[in-house]
Amino acid sequence: MKLLQPDVVLGGNVFCLTPALIGHYGLKGLVLDIDDTIVPVKTTEVSEQLVTWLAEMRQECQIWLVTNNPHKQRISTIAQSLDLPYIMSAAKPSVRKLQVAVDDMGLPYSQVAMVGDRVFTDVLGGNRLGLLTILAQPISATASSFHLLRRIEFKLAKLSGVSLVATNLP
Repeated sequence: MKLLQPDVVLGGNVFCLTPALIGHYGLKGLVLDIDDTIVPVKTTEVSEQLVTWLAEMRQECQIWLVTNNPHKQRISTIAQSLDLPYIMSAAKPSVRKLQVAVDDMGLPYSQVAMVGDRVFTDVLGGNRLGLLTILAQPISATASSFHLLRRIEFKLAKLSGVSLVATNLP
């Protein structure tokens, strides 16, 4: 069950991830999930808050987008609007496409974090690869189409002994 345990549980969405936290963990790279991590599931537009946050994060580290979503038009639109490299249809928790992103960064895996909102895809995949794993709350206040699935996933994780309590951050 250690593979389901995130290293860091943010008390809020991805915007709670700060340069101080990046520095604290010695991170030089971030692999970001897309759906419900940086944009709501059915959205193609990116928020000004996201653009500002990414500008700040880019000063600290390299960033890749890696999603299980197979919808090329939507995913490429988001990635291009953010000027970020991306991989879609990643099949997380498979590590194969996560490895492609991390290897492209040219960084040791110990300096890269997988950031996402799902335990059984993002956290499990990141842990399998040896990345620092950061669990964020969904970006959207409204439940996505995965809301019920996420609740079941969190309940199963907790029953397995996984702690999903927010980490005390630096």
